[in-house]
Amino acid sequence: MALEWREQLSVGNDLIDEDHKHLIGLINRAEQNVQLQNMQGLTGVLADLANYAAIHFAREELIAVAAGFPDVDRMHASHASLVVHFEQVRQELGETFTQAAGEHFVAFLRDWLISHVIKEDLRMKPFLIKHSPRFDPRK
Repeated sequence: MALEWREQLSVGNDLIDEDHKHLIGLINRAEQNVQLQNMQGLTGVLADLANYAAIHFAREELIAVAAGFPDVDRMHASHASLVVHFEQVRQELGETFTQAAGEHFVAFLRDWLISHVIKEDLRMKPFLIKHSPRFDPRK
């Protein structure tokens, strides 16, 4: 079953919420490729996911700092840990696809996104709702 965006996941910032929606789409694509046993497609999606996660984490941390979120150091450490774990699990897939490894990886991705948003990012909401939903410190 595909992941779906729900308003309860909103942190109150359009940029972060749009990133999360995009990440959900990438995770859904990864799951589709696992179901199809398409290792080439999965490899491409995982590269896209790794690249986009790096962009998202940098953007999210910038917004958190600008919004006055006091736990940015913890957020950064959590992001760094997620990247390391992502790469470890990604390497478990290896060069040859197995259904079990693919399903394990998709379960990791689902847990990673939902846990990250619910346990980490929603803690920023009280700081972000003090700003416009379109708050972008780069402007």
